[in-house]
Amino acid sequence: MKKIFSGEAIKTASLPQLKELCEAMREEILRTVSVCGGHLSSNLGIVELTVALHRIFRFPKDKLIFDVGHQCYPHKLLSGRADRFHTLRKFGGISGFPKREESEYDCYDTGHAGTAISAALGIAKARDLNGENFSVIALVGDGSFQNGLVYEALNSIKILHSRVLIILNDNGMSISPTVGGMHEILEELKGAENEDDIKLFERFGLTYRGIVNGNSFEELLPALEEAKELLKHGSVILHVATKKGQGYPFSEQAPLETHGVCPVLPVGEYSAALGEELCALARKDPKIVAVTAAMTDNLGLRTFFDQFPERAFDVGICEEHASILCAALATGGMKPYYAVFSTFLERSFDEIIHDICAQNLPVTLCIDRAGVAGADGETHQGVFDLSFLSFIPNLTIAIPKDIGEFRAMLRMSAKYPSPLVIRYPREGREGTVSDFEIGEFEVLHSTMSDVVLIAAGERCLRLAEDVRLAALERGHDVTIINARFLRPLDEKLLSALPQTNIVTLEDNMLCGGLGDAISRFYRNSGKKIFSFGYGDRFLPHGTPHELMERYGLSFGAILRTVEECFARG
Repeated sequence: MKKIFSGEAIKTASLPQLKELCEAMREEILRTVSVCGGHLSSNLGIVELTVALHRIFRFPKDKLIFDVGHQCYPHKLLSGRADRFHTLRKFGGISGFPKREESEYDCYDTGHAGTAISAALGIAKARDLNGENFSVIALVGDGSFQNGLVYEALNSIKILHSRVLIILNDNGMSISPTVGGMHEILEELKGAENEDDIKLFERFGLTYRGIVNGNSFEELLPALEEAKELLKHGSVILHVATKKGQGYPFSEQAPLETHGVCPVLPVGEYSAALGEELCALARKDPKIVAVTAAMTDNLGLRTFFDQFPERAFDVGICEEHASILCAALATGGMKPYYAVFSTFLERSFDEIIHDICAQNLPVTLCIDRAGVAGADGETHQGVFDLSFLSFIPNLTIAIPKDIGEFRAMLRMSAKYPSPLVIRYPREGREGTVSDFEIGEFEVLHSTMSDVVLIAAGERCLRLAEDVRLAALERGHDVTIINARFLRPLDEKLLSALPQTNIVTLEDNMLCGGLGDAISRFYRNSGKKIFSFGYGDRFLPHGTPHELMERYGLSFGAILRTVEECFARG
């Protein structure tokens, strides 16, 4: 088994040996993910397809581009990384996504949906211009096939005059079950090949082949051989049906619950509070609606969707569309709540500016997984949202200190007449909260010393309290302030602060965040500002604590800064 776990032996292995290999790979993936966390059901479902691709094509000379990339674990096992697979998603270990710097077998970094066909076309066109000869394959899930980028790429196939193989891995799921018009077309094709639907692909300049059982070597291998031959003459789409969670009965029955597996359960989750509060608000207000982009369950909205189906909209992996939908719903008198991970909100930047904020519409953006998101790495860290939102007119930005304050902000938002962002991490503690006004900070601990820690969000406030207690052991105390709004700042409180030394903490990039805003406010005031957050770099995978400590929110560094302030008097 070790002999064919990776390498040339796959090319000549018998079908029984290949099937045995697949079972060994599934066992390794299950064992590793149970320890390290990660994406389980999607990787179990694609094992045979990945093995078949490695048998038919010559990687790394041929190029394989994954859409999203979270389903790349079998590829990593087959490309010389089996001995490091136990380090999956750990700090300093291998990534859970394709990474060019990690292996020559990873030809393009991915992490968000809809990019693979565009990337494949670019790589293929560069190949043509360089006079080279190799195959370029884009492996795209049916969930990604809803994304608008896919159709922009398909629109370019004829005009770029190049050749790519698109493998449509159709398992009926993104994270939540796939929805939408394209999903219905693919379901029709799986039921019986429909000539009109096939012509749809052919009009884009693709030769269509399918439907192929993606968990059967008997069907896969000849289909890939045919696709490889057709690829010599033009672009091809091979429609493959796989079963998410294949080979692991629990995952087969619960592909959603095993899409992403956490090795340790957090203390509590903000998403659960979001679902509870939105349901409570919606019972009182028939104008409240919820929108998500293929993340219903992960964002805590399942109960809302069940109780208010006519006011719940899952638009698939189409974040830009979701933003405009919310804006237009608001023009019709609705009160939309758009729940989205921070990393995916980046795709809606233009729409937030022009459709939501320029029209000053009462849309509430509930930004989950804000701050370092941990083991999914660079493409999923939610450390940019404060920076790219902080300068947009008409937008209020709220950052709760715990789940209790988050609940209060949601209740406040129901009557708020303008665009509002509430950003929060995955995990948190309940806590309690007193009444507050928009833009009002909260003094959590007050002293007469000349040092104040101004922190935004639960993680940073916990860190500030840890620093305060450590400083107290050394005979020094500090004031702690909860900066629960970035826009607007609490200018009244900031103007009245007597302290000279201001230390800011934020789970975000330093550029454009809380520290920048406080520094601008105190410009030419004589105050000394010390800002802690993330510097000018992309953050790799690791636990939130590891990343915070290493890349800008080090307990030791903050404590030293506080002690130095006291030493200077």
